[in-house]
Amino acid sequence: MVEIQGKQYKAVKGGVLKVDKLDAEEGKTLEFDSVLLYRADDKISVGAPYVKGAKVSAIVEGHRKGTKVIVFKYKRRKDYQKKQGHRQQYSFIRVQDVQLS
Repeated sequence: MVEIQGKQYKAVKGGVLKVDKLDAEEGKTLEFDSVLLYRADDKISVGAPYVKGAKVSAIVEGHRKGTKVIVFKYKRRKDYQKKQGHRQQYSFIRVQDVQLS
């Protein structure tokens, strides 16, 4: 488990993570050292709050927008209605390596 921008993700070598948009160009390699839990075979290391010496390296694959979410507010008998849309931007990163040094 790795923490990226305050959210927790399960990082598996070769896996792709959909995270909130990062300020990084496509193809750039990123390293995250805020690993909350590290598991190798039968050994599990739990951090307090982070595992010392653990790193996750990932490569940025691209940036895309998510699906549109419609926010509709309505109050009956008050002639009030408001429609608003939102599309969250995401970055897709591929985990290259999860290591404990």
